[in-house]
Amino acid sequence: MCGIVGYIGQLDAKEILLKGLEKLEYRGYDSAGIAVENAAGVQVFKEKGRIADLRDVVDMTVDATTGIGHTRWATHGVPNYVNAHPHQSASKRFTLVHNGVIENYHLLQDEYLQGVTMTSDTDSEVIAQLIEHFSNEGMTTAEAFRKTLTLVEGSYALALLDAEEADVIYVAKKGSPLLVGVGEQFNVVASDAMAMLHVTDQFIELHDKEMVIVTADSIQIQKLDGTVVERAPYKAELDLSDIDKGTYPHYMLKEMDEQPAVVRRITQKYENEAGQLTIDPAIQQAIQEADRLYIIAAGTSYHAGLIGKQYFEKLAKIPVEVHIASEFGYNMPLLSKKPLFIFISQSGETADSRQVLVKVKELGYQALTMTNAPGSTLSREADYTLLLHAGPEIAVASTKAYVAQVAVLAITAYVVADQPEIELKKELGIAANAIQSIIDRKEEFAKLAESFLATTRNAFFIGRGMDYYVSMEGALKLKEISYIQAEGFAGGELKHGTIALIEDGTPVIALATQKEVALNLRGNVKEVVARGANPCIISMEGMEEANDAITIPHVHPLLSPLAAVVPVQLISYYAALQRGCDVDKPRNLAKSVTVE
Repeated sequence: MCGIVGYIGQLDAKEILLKGLEKLEYRGYDSAGIAVENAAGVQVFKEKGRIADLRDVVDMTVDATTGIGHTRWATHGVPNYVNAHPHQSASKRFTLVHNGVIENYHLLQDEYLQGVTMTSDTDSEVIAQLIEHFSNEGMTTAEAFRKTLTLVEGSYALALLDAEEADVIYVAKKGSPLLVGVGEQFNVVASDAMAMLHVTDQFIELHDKEMVIVTADSIQIQKLDGTVVERAPYKAELDLSDIDKGTYPHYMLKEMDEQPAVVRRITQKYENEAGQLTIDPAIQQAIQEADRLYIIAAGTSYHAGLIGKQYFEKLAKIPVEVHIASEFGYNMPLLSKKPLFIFISQSGETADSRQVLVKVKELGYQALTMTNAPGSTLSREADYTLLLHAGPEIAVASTKAYVAQVAVLAITAYVVADQPEIELKKELGIAANAIQSIIDRKEEFAKLAESFLATTRNAFFIGRGMDYYVSMEGALKLKEISYIQAEGFAGGELKHGTIALIEDGTPVIALATQKEVALNLRGNVKEVVARGANPCIISMEGMEEANDAITIPHVHPLLSPLAAVVPVQLISYYAALQRGCDVDKPRNLAKSVTVE
């Protein structure tokens, strides 16, 4: 979940590293640091807080053309200066940044580092100290690095400097994303291509258990047994304007505004020359031949998966189970005879999902990844990939990627269905227009958030059918960016216990877009109002009543989640804004969850 950058070449490394880290802050922002190297040795600058705080402590007069950097989401050790990366070995010869979790660091410390005093509470420092330990035994840096990699258990993306080799960065990965960028008389290292797009668009993917020796003029990839690997770079199909806020105050607002275009783009990407929606025939066949689909996801992607279950079961008549990745990996249920696994992940790097994928592949089952990131780990390791085509999503709270997931799930189920009773292409166009119509009413949602959520300490979201799944996503959005305690419930479930929490003025946001259960949902609203709740009903045209707070344009019932989620996104955004929260970078969170 942390972000790593590195540069080696002819230019001043400091500004390149800092700009790269600014693009990676979505991966973590508890602390940050850089280490730069020249003939005089290695200098480390680090600070608790954001990259802006780091800039204040970096000595910009230091001349160095090699360096590494890191922005941290804390796993081991509290966020502070001491635990910030880069970490150094006891003699300060070796300087290292790390993303991931080393599971056996205590065992390694006990076995090899008895006489070494640790300066931090992190598992990462152990790696630097181990490298120095083996170097002191007479190994070269490459040998010591390789030896250490064979001993550590867990996940890692690493970049290492040796104060005695000013012209090399040592790199390695296992389970955490890392790329090497290729330039003219320089090379770079990055957790995400967008971090170094300002210097190159050519990147080499690294695979697990590979180490790389990077100089300004060469990139040598090796397996841990020393075998050299040849791999051509690819061009990162990203536009710098895609990852720039432009005139928007926040990425989240920009990304919500992009949602109508995302739905239209997905429709275009998944249609053939005859204008018919289609997917890879091999994927279509794999789904049709499966006796059960297992959707594996986390967070927002899990909520999209619950909606996908409805699509596959109602359109394609294929039974589906939806599982939380972190639970499924350690508590796998009895599987059907011919399952197909679908992994949904915006980043394609979600560690909880990947550990399930590894187990699934070991069992010999096929897997499909739906992701926004081509070339990501889940995409490479699954049998098939369907891309979301949402464009880069920078805000930690997912908006357009969720809409993209729902749209791609709908298209996939539609294509594999025998005779679907929906003109999906047409209905997706109507949904895109509905989203635009809702987005154009931002002032209404700002006022609603101010009057409804300004001082509350908790809130409930309720819905039935598809609306229940959207209510779960709405609650997640609200709590992750505004810090209001929020929960999403099936409307009929509140009276089975949770209604005890309703007090005078408790906000209850109710979604009513499903005709067959709309009256039942309104009955549930009456139940909470009778206990003092302050209701906010979001209904769809054709089902609205006089006192509803918001009415959204009519869309096909199956696609109602595409439209119904937008009001709860906007309400959450304005609630967070009015409370003075950091909308794009909420506390304790990171965008790409690359540790279990």
